[in-house]
Amino acid sequence: MNTMTLWHITGWQFAVLAFAALLVGFSKTAVSGANTVSLALFAAVLPARASTGVLLPILIAGDLLAVATYRRHAHWPTLWRLFPAVAAGVVVGTVFLLWADDAIVRTSIGAILLLMAAVTVWRRRTPDTEEPESVTTRPGRLKARSYGVLGGFTTMVANAGGPVMSMYLLSAGFRKLGFLGTSAFFFLIVNVSKLPFSAGLGLIDGRSLLLDLALVAFVVPGALFGTWAVHRINQRLFEQLVIAATVVGGLQLLLR
Repeated sequence: MNTMTLWHITGWQFAVLAFAALLVGFSKTAVSGANTVSLALFAAVLPARASTGVLLPILIAGDLLAVATYRRHAHWPTLWRLFPAVAAGVVVGTVFLLWADDAIVRTSIGAILLLMAAVTVWRRRTPDTEEPESVTTRPGRLKARSYGVLGGFTTMVANAGGPVMSMYLLSAGFRKLGFLGTSAFFFLIVNVSKLPFSAGLGLIDGRSLLLDLALVAFVVPGALFGTWAVHRINQRLFEQLVIAATVVGGLQLLLR
């Protein structure tokens, strides 16, 4: 089947999807959370539920490029404490998708993203820390579980877990490269684990994968540009861009 005719896509619509795929690559290697813009663009061109299935393999391609670039900077103790809570969130998100309509999904996740951004901005009033917070304290474990469940839920229902995890990693005091390396492995593992759930819900099929084949090449230049740009962004600007991308993504979901 000609990928350009899937869901009656026009040339201009394919160009929008290609730009969104490029933005995925940039977000994975530079400003995590910016791919919420890609989510909105995909949902504007494709049917809302179908868009999440098409976007998932594109995100995985970006994750692979990010892991190849920042693998040495991942903080595995943080990852291990997040995964159990994320798994629970993915299961809850799968159940939620069985009955929730698009309006409920968009409103719920948009509100969560804005809340996370507000909490993070409030926490930035305290002095920055150089290392991730202790994994042994009760507040640290509780926060990891809370963000983990929210991250799993939002990534399952709308591929929008990036901003939630961004807020968690910023609040935990991660520096730029540690942030990118940890989030790269996190989302590669989480997104790959979502594949059977998405296929079971009918969100991924032969047509969606065919369209992915046409779009995945655009992820690469976006990732290369992100790798170039991240070394020219200081820590403060990096954090401001991540928070801004989260707010924009939340507003898009609420107002769309």
